[in-house]
Amino acid sequence: MAAAAVARTAQPVWDASGWLFAGALALTMGLTAGHARGETVITSHGISTFGDLALPADFTHLPYVNPDAPKGGELSQWTFGSFDTMNPFSVKGRAAIGSSVMLETILTSTADEIGASYCLLCSTMEYPEDRSWVIFNLRDDIRFSDGTPLTAEDVVFSYEQFLTKGLQDFRTVFAEQVLSAEALDPHRVKFTFRPGVPTRDLPESVGGLPVMSKAHYLANKLDLEEASMTPFLGSGPYVPGKIDIGRSITYVRNPDYWGQDLPINKGQNNFDVLRYEYFSDPNSAFEGFKAGAYAFRQENSSKQWAEQYNFPRIADGTVIKAELPSGAKAQGQAFMFNLRREKWQDPRVRQAISLMFNFEWSNQTLFYGLYDRVNSVWENTWMEAEGTPSPEEAAVLQPLVDQGLLPATILTEPAVMAPVSNPDRQLDRRNLRAASALLDEAGWIAGDDGKRRNAKGELLTIEFLNDNPTFDRVIQPFVENLIALGVDASLNTIDQAQFENRTRNPSYDFDIITGNARSQYFSGAELKQFYGSATADVSVFNIMGLKSPAVDKLIEVVMASKTKDELTIATKALDRVLRAEGFWVPQWFNAKDWVAYYDMYEHPDPLPPYALGVTSFWWYNAEKGEALKARRVFQ
Repeated sequence: MAAAAVARTAQPVWDASGWLFAGALALTMGLTAGHARGETVITSHGISTFGDLALPADFTHLPYVNPDAPKGGELSQWTFGSFDTMNPFSVKGRAAIGSSVMLETILTSTADEIGASYCLLCSTMEYPEDRSWVIFNLRDDIRFSDGTPLTAEDVVFSYEQFLTKGLQDFRTVFAEQVLSAEALDPHRVKFTFRPGVPTRDLPESVGGLPVMSKAHYLANKLDLEEASMTPFLGSGPYVPGKIDIGRSITYVRNPDYWGQDLPINKGQNNFDVLRYEYFSDPNSAFEGFKAGAYAFRQENSSKQWAEQYNFPRIADGTVIKAELPSGAKAQGQAFMFNLRREKWQDPRVRQAISLMFNFEWSNQTLFYGLYDRVNSVWENTWMEAEGTPSPEEAAVLQPLVDQGLLPATILTEPAVMAPVSNPDRQLDRRNLRAASALLDEAGWIAGDDGKRRNAKGELLTIEFLNDNPTFDRVIQPFVENLIALGVDASLNTIDQAQFENRTRNPSYDFDIITGNARSQYFSGAELKQFYGSATADVSVFNIMGLKSPAVDKLIEVVMASKTKDELTIATKALDRVLRAEGFWVPQWFNAKDWVAYYDMYEHPDPLPPYALGVTSFWWYNAEKGEALKARRVFQ
């Protein structure tokens, strides 16, 4: 997919339809005479990684929305911590949730197709069959929220800012791919890609970059690398409203939004107001929800979901509690080792630590049996590696074995799975013995005091760094099991500001944190940001600092795959190798969305498979909302 993940979000993002990555987009073909001699140029209303678009050029609305959804009302949600900047593209400060909502992209994805998106800022796009360049024909009626026109000059300016001042790992990857960006006229912009690089995803990548106003950026002396409370000026349906720094932020629907009648937007952007309330801890946030401080909640705590949704407003129907099906890929949540530290260089040590996390006991005792275990970077998709390699996977892996970059066992052994433990007791004695043997082999020997030391006499210490107090109940049993192994393990719960300072470049001052092994359905150059050696010491995504020549080469194979079958085989091979690297202790995922909301919100039924879409295609029922207000159920 795209090379990017340009926007950085400090807080949890509940709405999967929002863009975190410059994402997967889409194609239907109309063939025209080429620009160069003999070159066939495709003119289309979108582009797809593989195959055709599901929607024709004359579609009237997305199939999963309610095209007659009413406009109005407020959607209020909570988020964790605080914020001190409206710039989500810098590592400085904590960006407000939703602070990129004002910015639109040339292309936009949908919630029911993988690897497919459609023109938003453009009316059509042109590209040759080899995708070596792309021209976007911009709509001539696009306006920024201040009424000024959006032109090709703004697109090129935005691209240049991200290329020179965006996140360093993004700049490193993107500079390898894009040769030039030029405004052909006020409504035509052309991107040309570097010869010799895989181009399958590149029109999608550049089409997924946010576009901001050049004039506003320069007039306000903004800097993409610096924290600032001046929001970027965009063309999107929402603009910033009331901002109470660190406490709450509101976005209001722009009544003059240029794109409100586009088929791609029909039935979307339905709320007049999007409000986010900040809370210092999840418990106070939950109490705030019960008291009516905000009205929509997506739950991520199994304990709260199982035990605490029994308050009177649930019983009388004022609040709806629902489990909504989700077909989305798991996020790869895991305990992540900091491989930059010498003690984690030995895979036997990492394997020993992994053995001491008893997921089965945690799921039964702490999570009410509600979760499934993550095993794969592509968990809950057809891309995850299973069993021993197929002949096609083996053909991809064999050259790396021949070059000495992978052990021969990768060709014959099943894909690495997370350890299985006894669910009936916190400390699994069998895994304790196995972990003890691994540490003995690695030279970490238990002394008379039971503590493990290496030949230099150094203690094997592990500090779990955590910024979410509700997670303590999960980490503490893991710590206790490690102490039984002879590891000097501890849990350090700190505030978000400290956590970010210690887990970002240049400090990377941690042993283990909870993070995500990231991927997309159809992955591409963004894998260099997530797992590539070149960005391991600057990336905000390759948090574990993985540097593997075998992984680097497999990423190139994934990027160069020309068919869906080729990409699936290459991705499975990469998944197999990533899991063998052992940079994580996999945690869990939930195949459902747990939501609770005051009974004034409605949604399409059925929902699309790949997004909950709360801010996108849910809507407000004014009659129900007014009835709740009359009862004074809100603060």
